[in-house]
Amino acid sequence: MKEKNSFSGSIGFVLAAAGSAVGVGNIWRFPYLCAKDGGGLFLLVYLVLVLTFGFVLLTTDVAIGRKTKKNALKAFGALKKRWGFLGYLTFLVPILIMTYYSVIGGWITKYFVSYVVSDGSALAEDGYFTSFITSKVAPIVFMLIFLALTAWIVYRGVEKGIEKFSSFIMPGLIVLIVVIAVFSLTLSHTDADGTVRTGMQGLMVYLKPDFTGLTVKRFLEILLDAMSQLFFSLSVSMGIMVTYGSYVKDDVNLSKAMNQIELFDTGVAVLAGMMIIPAVFVFLGTDGMASGPSLIFISLPKVFQAMGGAGRIVAAAFFLMLGFAALTSCVSVMETLVANCMELFHQPRKKMCGLIGLYSLVTAVVICLGYNVFYFELKLPNGSAAQLLDLMDYISNSFLMPFISLLTSILIGWVVKPHWIISEVEKNGEHFRRARLYYIMIRYIVPPVMLILFLVSTGFVNWLF
Repeated sequence: MKEKNSFSGSIGFVLAAAGSAVGVGNIWRFPYLCAKDGGGLFLLVYLVLVLTFGFVLLTTDVAIGRKTKKNALKAFGALKKRWGFLGYLTFLVPILIMTYYSVIGGWITKYFVSYVVSDGSALAEDGYFTSFITSKVAPIVFMLIFLALTAWIVYRGVEKGIEKFSSFIMPGLIVLIVVIAVFSLTLSHTDADGTVRTGMQGLMVYLKPDFTGLTVKRFLEILLDAMSQLFFSLSVSMGIMVTYGSYVKDDVNLSKAMNQIELFDTGVAVLAGMMIIPAVFVFLGTDGMASGPSLIFISLPKVFQAMGGAGRIVAAAFFLMLGFAALTSCVSVMETLVANCMELFHQPRKKMCGLIGLYSLVTAVVICLGYNVFYFELKLPNGSAAQLLDLMDYISNSFLMPFISLLTSILIGWVVKPHWIISEVEKNGEHFRRARLYYIMIRYIVPPVMLILFLVSTGFVNWLF
């Protein structure tokens, strides 16, 4: 039972694709990696990667989707029958991501609700976040709220659900980010010893590249962090953009749409860094900036508490915005699963929404219980210790995504050839200005770099470091 789905036009596609790309990765992951990896230096490396690797991977995924008019599961097989397995590999990524994304969405929902109904002082206390995620009931309740909203949007379909939601949420998201970013730059704080730190000083820490003590080893670590952020941020190599590409009408200018998605996604990431890093620097100094993944849930509540009366309002606005970003990304992951299963089992959207919703519910409950009932610690090949959520994230982001990108670049670069993609982008006579760059990247640069990234991130070439 095949149901016709499509975006109403270019704007609908760009906002939905940007909604998928702009998620927790931009507003949570990008700032803490930027703070960890030398501020402006990471920012510089990331921008170069977006304009090269990001552009190539995004264009490839969307063009494959529109050309074949098939979801990720079947699109690669439609290109070359023997490469059909690649569609099933990409299908694995959203299957894994869906297990934990709504859990993180539940955490965000909890913090937003807490700032609405209380002054939020409890959230700034040491140990609050740990006690919340290790409790057996509360994380599941808030995950359910977030998951139910996600399922409802996907249930409504592409144009009435995803496109309509994205066209409403994305402009609001940008306004919130800009307002909080500007507010962060006006902050100042004086320590007990008289040291004064301002938001503008924090902005310079963020924007000015720091090359002090930079070694080849350190640069490669920053490069790998930036590349992993690229996967996480742009939603490439996980079937999402292939699926969204299959909904794009033939008269849409793909080259222009890709530029807009890149600009939208990267702009939000840069603004998120401008919003978070100066604020953390002002109240917690450089030590606070080194807090890593806990930056949002542990460090920022302390920053909001230090702001005084305005802190609660800013905090509520921030977690509302972060919730919007998480929701648009979670919707795109669920939509990919629903669309693939509709094609695989020939069932209508409503039925597949119910089944995928049930799968998401059961697995998310297991992930929530991974911090108490099913708690364990496993050492990953990259040296970090992982619980259940970290393990799912590692397999999807560090293992599968670079591997899928490697195979996709070989398929397009050497088997079907780059002109197959270029001709799709130029379908209506549009000029593809970066066609030459695309050709060189997909054939000669993406495959070896993805191979190195895959080997390093999985621990096979630790001897290099």
